[in-house]
Amino acid sequence: MLLSVYSPQLVTSAQEYLLALKSVKTLKDSPFDDIRIGAEQMAKIARERLALLDVPEHQIIQIEQDGEINNALHIHSPFNGTVINIGAREGQYINAQTELYMLADLSKVWVFADVYESELPWVNEGDRVEMTLIGIPGKVFTGTLAYIYPYAEAKTRTIKVRLEFDNADLLLKPDMFANVTINTLRQAQAITIPAEAVIRSGEREQVFVVRDQGKFEPRIVTTGLSSNGLTQILTGISAGEEVVSSSQFLIDSESKLRESTAKMLEAMKRKAVETQTNKLPEDEMKDMNNVPIPVQLEAFITASSAGVATHD
Repeated sequence: MLLSVYSPQLVTSAQEYLLALKSVKTLKDSPFDDIRIGAEQMAKIARERLALLDVPEHQIIQIEQDGEINNALHIHSPFNGTVINIGAREGQYINAQTELYMLADLSKVWVFADVYESELPWVNEGDRVEMTLIGIPGKVFTGTLAYIYPYAEAKTRTIKVRLEFDNADLLLKPDMFANVTINTLRQAQAITIPAEAVIRSGEREQVFVVRDQGKFEPRIVTTGLSSNGLTQILTGISAGEEVVSSSQFLIDSESKLRESTAKMLEAMKRKAVETQTNKLPEDEMKDMNNVPIPVQLEAFITASSAGVATHD
């Protein structure tokens, strides 16, 4: 029982029910069927009115047995749960709009997450979800994606999704923040490379493809989804090509990155020309001595490991 409340309407309805019960008792032996049936129907209607006013069943039975009216109506919780908020105090006047109690069954909780527009095509209802919390280290909660809201948030340009988690031990509390991972459906025949292999300069994204020992080629790529340390490549490289996957770049600006890339491409073109020309004239050799030597890639990048683009 949460509280008891006095209401003149409840008292009046209880009195009407008592009068209807007395009429049924008085007219039960009446030779007129219409009168007897009418009294029974009035008693039934009065009882239903009490039930619609949320009078507990045990109080209605007590009125029937004792023939007396209890001025205070007992209000019970409809389920087992936790009191989140109390909106009424002893002696307070209440009406139909007053929130008396806010109750929550925390054995199953909802978690709301924001999904970016670019990630929405990968997300589906029923996806398995994993959640971790800073306040509960070392524990991974597993749930499901129950609902995708049909609108986007105007300020964040994200779509809200609702996740459901079992919380039998009540470790999850309302208004907590969490890190959520949605395990979406796998995409067949997707080319993936290690995420750290992608160089994002702001204007474009590129990777360095291994050509020969110690020789690399810059390649502009179009990336897709990133997950679990891997990034999908939509265009730019093919499956089986080897890329520099773990590197330390000493290029600290977009202009230097563009310059080094251009020098690498120039060196590759120059080498191709030298391969086609067996011997250059002596005067051209002298002129080339004054040409600045392109900076080798090793001066900008130290490859500690390499990865191969694969189908995943």
